[in-house]
Amino acid sequence: MSLFFSPRERRSIFPEPPIPRPSTAAVFSRVDLSQAESSLQKVAVWSAVDLVASLTSILPIGVFEGEGSSKRPLPLPKVLEDPSGEGYGTEDWVYQYIASMLLRGNTNGRVGARDRIGNPTQIVLYHPDLVRGWRDLKTGLPQWRAGSETVPADEMWHQRAYVIPGRLMGLSPVQHHATTIGLAIAAERFGQQWFEDGAHPSGILSNDQALKPGQAATAKERFMASMRGRREPLVLGQGWTFKAIQVNPEESQFLETQKYTAAECARIYGPGVAEVLGYETGGSMTYANVEQRSLDLLTYSLDRWLVHTERMFTRLLPAGQYVKLNRKALARTDLLTRFRAHAIALQNRWTVPNEVRAEEDQSPVKWGDEPATAPAPKVQIPD
Repeated sequence: MSLFFSPRERRSIFPEPPIPRPSTAAVFSRVDLSQAESSLQKVAVWSAVDLVASLTSILPIGVFEGEGSSKRPLPLPKVLEDPSGEGYGTEDWVYQYIASMLLRGNTNGRVGARDRIGNPTQIVLYHPDLVRGWRDLKTGLPQWRAGSETVPADEMWHQRAYVIPGRLMGLSPVQHHATTIGLAIAAERFGQQWFEDGAHPSGILSNDQALKPGQAATAKERFMASMRGRREPLVLGQGWTFKAIQVNPEESQFLETQKYTAAECARIYGPGVAEVLGYETGGSMTYANVEQRSLDLLTYSLDRWLVHTERMFTRLLPAGQYVKLNRKALARTDLLTRFRAHAIALQNRWTVPNEVRAEEDQSPVKWGDEPATAPAPKVQIPD
């Protein structure tokens, strides 16, 4: 007999922690974040998700086998040309894949076809809020539902991020940061309502004389009629004065709140995202670190998703083949810097002229497939 449980009370060795349901943790100030797209009402969340998903989806994909001197490129298999089989292409599919990861921490799809060795050749992605997964209490095997449909485990394709032990599903960044995102959206709504819904009068029309019944209403009606859409000079009669009420938005605090929460929302997706998107983060920005922002974004935030995508695609290929995303496409430099890099590479025989010409979208030349037999004379390029 167990020290703590009787035989009838014996627990499963595969308990699944309770799945958090949208409640007050996912609803803040009437902002409902129970749906993945709800968080995209905040520009900072939309921009951060779009930045990471777009950069990941546009990088060229290469398939290789072997390492070192035996490394050779292979043609792209069908599953990497159009993973969904719907004709939208790899870029569209990878964008969906990364966006689902960033919003819900999971990407699920249904395997529509496999090759002769069992690797998926078609994966149609589900909406991230449609899928629920858990482990069977007896066997520990995954169980899946997509909407009201039970999906067999061998047909469900699942990738996850933000994982913790004991959970089949990855954590949802939107649900776990619902307070921050909800506050950001609520602040924007407050600012909009402040000016649109008349949280304060636009001005005061007054008269230093006693008014007869109905005169105030008539004066207000004529005043409003003269102001609406005409932008003509206003002439007030004897005793009338108009004083506009100017409200400093800073005094209502919602602009400062928006600045703070925008940067916080961008930080959800890693270091460097807020800075690249232009949000104030409280640090000084010098020329040196402005120049390094793209590198910081790649190193600390974007590269994890690139590696995640490479390994995900590699698992779809036969053994011995692997996928690499061309990170050079992210290194957008000015013309002079690029030519300096080409010159150094050619002088040290790290590349050949035709490779350089290919990067510059120029046609190859007959003499460009071999490195120089002697280092080229060093060219002094003025700063």
